[in-house]
Amino acid sequence: MSDATTPSAASPEASPVPGEAQRIHVTLSTASVYPRKAPYAFEAAADLGYDGVEVMVWSDETTQDAATLRRLAAEHDVPIRSVHAPTLLVSQRVWGRAPGPKLRRTVELAQEVGASTVVVHPPFRWQYRYAREFEDLVGELDETEGVTIAVENMYPWRSRKREMQAYLPGWDPSEHGYEHVTLDLSHAAVAQQDALALLDVFDGRLAHVHLADGSSSITDEHLVPGRGDQPCDKVLAELVQRGWSGDVVVEISTRRARTAAERREDLAASLFFARTYLTPGPHPGYAPPPGHAHRHADAWGEEDARDGAADAGTDDDVAKAAGKA
Repeated sequence: MSDATTPSAASPEASPVPGEAQRIHVTLSTASVYPRKAPYAFEAAADLGYDGVEVMVWSDETTQDAATLRRLAAEHDVPIRSVHAPTLLVSQRVWGRAPGPKLRRTVELAQEVGASTVVVHPPFRWQYRYAREFEDLVGELDETEGVTIAVENMYPWRSRKREMQAYLPGWDPSEHGYEHVTLDLSHAAVAQQDALALLDVFDGRLAHVHLADGSSSITDEHLVPGRGDQPCDKVLAELVQRGWSGDVVVEISTRRARTAAERREDLAASLFFARTYLTPGPHPGYAPPPGHAHRHADAWGEEDARDGAADAGTDDDVAKAAGKA
């Protein structure tokens, strides 16, 4: 990799385009601008030249309303290509407490905004009733016309004292019969897995990619690709080599950005990284600028709840520590 500076978004070099039509779209998760809200993500995606957005459904009411999302997509000429169900710790109470109906509602939202993929996490271990029906529910909803349900790889929760299996039926989708999966490279880092090897493990089931880096920390960092220890460049190049078609979604954390300019720089660097390594054939490498030093931190501010849950005893204690009243 070179240490070249990221070209400005206005520069034609900021978005290298292959000689043939791109089959892999690079989109921006609205979570990448947190704590800014979804309208800012649409604006940034349009300004920087992303191919679309993935809407993370959570407490930002904009992400829950199809009419508002369609208006933003039209105003900025940025399509909504995927929707992430409200399955994070921080979104447990969005659309009520029952996770099964929330997944159904996410599929309906995707249809209403024209998105073709719904990303979902496996159930938390205290959601045991939902967990019993999860595989069947995913299989049923995956038959919805025009929508693919892609279950995301997760990781064990770790604290300084112990490790906990926080998901049912498990955090690793390769061990279950989901037809489609999402590969998140930051999650692979936390799980201490090699994302490049996971391409072979997931093989024909890989439908969606969340591009972010990690440093094998116990926290889910969602670093700018190239700033951690995952082989992000090789994963993207291998996707091209295999003729894979799908979306690569930049899902980085900018919550510790101190200025709007710093946040935009990280979004631009991530896009340039993705487009560089999704370009077929020989080309110069690229390493993002080092960015500003921040301590290891969870991307969405869930670290305290996860640490408390990992140190808890019974499932009831785990649920309470994780924020479930």
